[in-house]
Amino acid sequence: QAQLVESGGGSVQAGTSLRLTCTTSGDTRKFACMAWFRQSPGLGRDGVASICTDGAYYADSVKGRFAISQDNAKNTLHLQMNTVKPEDPAMYYCAARGMSDGIAQFPLNHNNYAYWGQGTQVTVSG
Repeated sequence: QAQLVESGGGSVQAGTSLRLTCTTSGDTRKFACMAWFRQSPGLGRDGVASICTDGAYYADSVKGRFAISQDNAKNTLHLQMNTVKPEDPAMYYCAARGMSDGIAQFPLNHNNYAYWGQGTQVTVSG
């Protein structure tokens, strides 16, 4: 059973940057995909970015602004958020899909992930 813990959330001004980190309890190389999702109150959980053994995937709303990366030496997943916009605030969640489940056909669909963190809140001012 994998444990995921997010950190790095906070309040930032629009136009600036923020870096989220997801620390796992084990080896990140045992995951076929890892991803970041976000959810605002009353809305569904939307895929932001994912990184699978076959590459990285991004939601259209964050392409060119956000970058996902995985550090297998430190068992961490990162989301570099650049040029943060007023529509970016949400609870951001880290998720992982086991290697035995294979690469997700839809890497940004939350139904394809079995392991979840508790989330880290991002708010945007200005």
